[in-house]
Amino acid sequence: MELGNIITTIVGGFMFPFLISMMWGKLVEAFGPIGGWMAAAFIVGTMWALNHGLGMVYQSGTAWIDMAWAAATGLFFADVFAGKKINGSTILAGILGGIIGGFVLSSFL
Repeated sequence: MELGNIITTIVGGFMFPFLISMMWGKLVEAFGPIGGWMAAAFIVGTMWALNHGLGMVYQSGTAWIDMAWAAATGLFFADVFAGKKINGSTILAGILGGIIGGFVLSSFL
């Protein structure tokens, strides 16, 4: 892996949870539940297009390590560094959400 690929992968992995933490809640506050759908479309769609469409994130055969891992780890550590309380139910909810999302996705692919 070249240095350019390393840098763009790190930047792409950072930008996704950063945009989620900065914009998702504000869209929900402004537009209610529709704001959550708009955030899902705009944030996730835009970052997917950048990371995968433009090739910002370098993948070498490990496609299961994807944007969900970047979002999960980025938002988890943002909460840890912000001093928020992390308990077992939060981690369990994240794991179950990932399993359900993976199952639904595998049903379509």
